[in-house]
Amino acid sequence: MTIWCPSLTGRTGPVFRRIADAIGDSVADGGLPRGARLPPQRDLAHALGVSLNTVTRAYADATARGFVCGEVGRGTYVRDKAPPSTREPAADLARPVTGPIDFSRNLPTPGQAAGALAASLADLAGSNLLASFLDDQTAGGPEHHAAAAAQWLARVGLEARADDIALTNGAQHGILVALLATMRPGDVLLTEALTYAPIKAMAHHLGLRIVPVASEDGVLSPDALEATCGRVAATALYCLPTLHTPTTATMDVDRRTAIAATARRHDLVVIEDDVFGTLPPDRPPPLACLAPERTLYVTSVSKSLAPGLRVGYVHGPPDRMRAVRSAVTLSSWMPPPLMADIASRWILDGTADRLNAVQREEAAARQSMARALIPGESRVADPQGFHVWVPLPPHWHPDVFRMEARARGVKVVVGGAFAIDPSASPHAVRLCLSHESTRARVREGLTVVADLLREGGPRGTLVL
Repeated sequence: MTIWCPSLTGRTGPVFRRIADAIGDSVADGGLPRGARLPPQRDLAHALGVSLNTVTRAYADATARGFVCGEVGRGTYVRDKAPPSTREPAADLARPVTGPIDFSRNLPTPGQAAGALAASLADLAGSNLLASFLDDQTAGGPEHHAAAAAQWLARVGLEARADDIALTNGAQHGILVALLATMRPGDVLLTEALTYAPIKAMAHHLGLRIVPVASEDGVLSPDALEATCGRVAATALYCLPTLHTPTTATMDVDRRTAIAATARRHDLVVIEDDVFGTLPPDRPPPLACLAPERTLYVTSVSKSLAPGLRVGYVHGPPDRMRAVRSAVTLSSWMPPPLMADIASRWILDGTADRLNAVQREEAAARQSMARALIPGESRVADPQGFHVWVPLPPHWHPDVFRMEARARGVKVVVGGAFAIDPSASPHAVRLCLSHESTRARVREGLTVVADLLREGGPRGTLVL
């Protein structure tokens, strides 16, 4: 039986890439029509006189580039619609496509990470590295992990030495590590009045006292920080200067400079959460650049590439990194070596830049929908952010709004979930636009929210 077999004549690069290029060209010129099944990998390998691993890598690369898709047990097929780069991205991560629309989870879009993972795993399968991923790497791991981390931090303007970076299991673990390395039971931790919700649980379990600092325009107020430091002996400040959760605001450079100066005057350790830092193409420098001697900078690839890639980085001054590394060992022993290696490979070979660009493009498209559907006075957002802050009309209590939205098939989070002081809970809800797998579901959910905002109050007998 004759099978489709591409000509590699005149093509350059690794053989697997030449095969993937040929697949793309054949899809474009109709030689491989939409829905056509590609030959089994073993058959094509025999026809081309190459190894099975080479064809496996080629199919994975073609999948990552959107030419084809694979179905377990059925084979590899040409996509029956345009690749995700020109239309909506394929839902590579398993997320519901029916049922309630979930605006409650602040995760990146499904994107194209699954195809990149397939290519990386195929590449690793043919290497001699597999045994090392099952061994202890608490001594620091391969040098390219630290080099990749430094390269990742350079993308946000932070020039870092590899020796001053520790790997963690994502940014949330990085925050816990920073607290363990910096604070003792009974110490005072300053935070914004509205902040990342798990901070409250972390502080409780570590025996820390949280003192909220007032914000202005959605971000930390330098004047309020100065006043709070004048009346409270605090050890550290935790804050989110870029794409703040939940208000979406980004602190300008003047305010960052003022906060760095206040931290220096009052000898505060600054724990800077910059988990969304690679999303904005143009952003102010991190606080770690303005107060490097006292800032523990925390970030990860989970929000910018794929949520299941639990690889984070903590950067700090040399005199604090020993405590940071000890906290990593205490709390998790070490990040999984295979996961760390995948993140490092993607950063060093440019895959991370491509996946991050997909996140930026999709966030911008979904924010554009929000601008079109939700009135400006009812919406605060950054064009490159994942979430929208929605101040509610006086007639809507946040909990009633949340319940009514849920009754109509949309999940949202009330602003009180982020308040350090429950009595100061904001009259608002947060919408996360990135978790849903398709723009159509995002549009449907935003329409429900917009309809609720226009209504005079809840239907029926919803009460608190």
